[in-house]
Amino acid sequence: MIEKNKILLLDAIDKRILQELQNNARISNVELSKRVNLSPTPCLERVKRLEKAEVIQGYHAVVCPIKTNTSLLVFIEVTLEKTNNKVFQEFADRVNNYSEILECHMIAGGFDYLLKLRFSDIQQYREFLGKGLGTLPSVSLTHTHIVSEEIKDTSYNDLRNI
Repeated sequence: MIEKNKILLLDAIDKRILQELQNNARISNVELSKRVNLSPTPCLERVKRLEKAEVIQGYHAVVCPIKTNTSLLVFIEVTLEKTNNKVFQEFADRVNNYSEILECHMIAGGFDYLLKLRFSDIQQYREFLGKGLGTLPSVSLTHTHIVSEEIKDTSYNDLRNI
C-alpha cells in the first residue's frame, strides 16, 4: 500500500510517463507504452500506481482564454489586517467561492496572498474588486498587476532535472 503523503521515488520510466501524460493526457495506453518503451500492461500498472500515490492528481483540458472571453489576466497582492490561523482559514474558505480566482498562494514577504484571476474585461475586474475582493475577511490592502502579455504559461512540471 502506498502512503498518500509519502514522496514516491520516480525512476526514468516514471518520469517519461509523466512527461508524456503532461504533453497529452488523452494519449492511449498503447501509444504511451510505445513512447516509454514498455509493453502496455506494465505501462498501465505504472500509471495506476502514480495515480494511487497521487503523483498524478488529475487530468484536465487547457482552455483558450480568448475563445472563452476571459483574456484579461490579473494578479492581485493581498495584505490582511491581521494574521492568525482563524483569519487565514476564513480567507481560504471564502476564496474558494470565487470562480474568477484561478490560484491563491500564501506568500512569505511583503504581503500575505497572491491571487491569479481571469476576467472578460476591465469592468468585470472592477466589479469583482468591489463585490468580491472587498468582501473578503480582514483584507486591508491590495495591489493589482494587469498582464499586458503572457510570455510563458506552463501548468506542468519539467521532470528532466529531478
